[in-house]
Order: sequence, then structure tokens, then C-alpha cells
Amino acid sequence: MRRTYLIGLLLMCVMHVWGQARLNGQYLQYINQYKDLAIEQMFKYRIPASITLAQGLFESAAGQSELARKGNNHFGIKCHDWLGATTYHDDDARGECFRAYRNVLESYEDHSRFLANNSRYRRLFSLSRTDYRGWAHGLKACGYATNPQYAQKLIGIIEQYQLYQYDRATKYDKFIAKHAGTDQPAARGGALHPIYLYNKNYYIYAREGDTFKQIGKEIGISYRAIANYNERDRREVLHQGEIIYLKKKQKRAPKEFKRVPHVVQPGESMYDIAQRYGIRLESLYKMNRLSPDYQIQVGQRLRVR
Repeated sequence: MRRTYLIGLLLMCVMHVWGQARLNGQYLQYINQYKDLAIEQMFKYRIPASITLAQGLFESAAGQSELARKGNNHFGIKCHDWLGATTYHDDDARGECFRAYRNVLESYEDHSRFLANNSRYRRLFSLSRTDYRGWAHGLKACGYATNPQYAQKLIGIIEQYQLYQYDRATKYDKFIAKHAGTDQPAARGGALHPIYLYNKNYYIYAREGDTFKQIGKEIGISYRAIANYNERDRREVLHQGEIIYLKKKQKRAPKEFKRVPHVVQPGESMYDIAQRYGIRLESLYKMNRLSPDYQIQVGQRLRVR
């Protein structure tokens, strides 16, 4: 019996750690997706980016809550004289009215205006934008949430994920801010593709069964353009792990590959290599003085810059 108990306890601990790691991964993905949008809002409305991100994370469960999935509402803002679209959700009472948005950008914008234009929160704007603790306690004191631990929750998130670093930002990535904010997860009911940066370009990793049309709708870019950027047919179905660039690829790999050739690996194609380095397939052939019908060999060394 004692052995069975210990095994059960161990399994519970492992499941708890696994659950925490999964939660942390969702939080990190959310932060990477929306930090530039939060910084943009900070520059426009003087609300600390750390506060915006922490509220978004907490109120939307890192974008996984019912309100976020069905109504793109990332901040739990109820209707309150709202004339736009609505959705209903059980909160302090059953079937309460909440604001609904076409995309996440609208939710972030409305959250900023909700705080900036509401006399209830006016005193918060006298605080420094680096005073995230003051903002957190102020939001609770001004009645943003009924949870008695609301300020501590926000502060905990900010400090655990070091969100305070974004309050000192002097610039942000406008491309990420725009396209991460105009996604439509509520319409398609799935998690966002994290956006990465390489060789002066943005890219995502495809999931099994993705299409260019789905990706284009999520990112807010013409799916025909994305297919062209990646030198693919727009009707293709994508496979797990494929690199998909969101802007036209460069002609050469980054500078660090100037004297470092690529060694062809088993199963690689010229297209695979071009995608790996974020360069155009035509440029890869030209750099190596090869014709498009040339068959590369395992171990062959190819210039990528």
C-alpha cells in the first residue's frame, strides 16, 4: 500500500510540473505574440506595457479563455454602454454581457481607451510608466476587478516573466504589432502561430494540414502573396514544421555565412536549403552557377551568401 501511495504521489507531482510547464509555454507564446502591440499601446496611451500584457495574460488565460476565443476579448471588459458587438458569459452573475471584437488589436485598443477615457482611472496616469506596482494596485483600488488578489496576481505575472523590461522600450516592431493584432483566433478557434524573425524576414512554422488561406487570414496578409513569397502553389496543403515566410525572401543568407558553405544533408532539396536560410530559390541556383534541373548530392558544398 505504501509503495502504491508513493507511486501515485510521484505521478501527481509529475503531472503538476508538466501542467505548469505547459502553462508557462502558453504564457511565453502570448508574450512573444503581443509584446510589440502592448508597447505600441504604451506609446499611444501611456499605459505600461507590462500592465497591458499582465492583464491580457490573466484575464484571457493567455488567449485561451472562452471570451478570448469567441469574442477576441482579452481584458474581460463588460458592455458598460457599449454599442458594438457583444457576447455573453458567466462571471460575477450568470449570462453577463461582454464586449466582442473583430480581432485582438481592437481589444487592445479598446482596453487602452477604456482606461484613458474613464475618470475612474485618471489618477493612474500621474504614475510613472515604470511603476507597474502602483498601476497594479491602482487598478484594483479603482475597481477594475473584484478579485481581492488582483494586484498581486498582476505583479506576480510581471515579475515572473520580467514584463517590466518592456516598460523601458524605446521602439517596437510595427510589423509584428500590426499582424499579431489583426489575427482572428475567435473566428478559427485555434491557437496562434508564433511569429519569428530571421534574415530580415518574419516566419512561422506550419502545422499539419495548414493552408496558405488559413495562414493569410490569421496574419492579415494576402494568402496569394504568402504563397508567392515561399515559391509555392497557393492551393497546397502544408505539413508540420515547414517554414513559411511572411515577406519576400532575401537574395543571400545572413553575413555570418559569407565563408560558411552549406553541406547538403540526406533528403535535402535546393528548396529546403533556400527555406532554411531565408533566401530565394533562384538566387541559390545563381550563387552556385547551377541550372534549375541540377540534382544536388549528399555532402556537396553550396554557397548561401
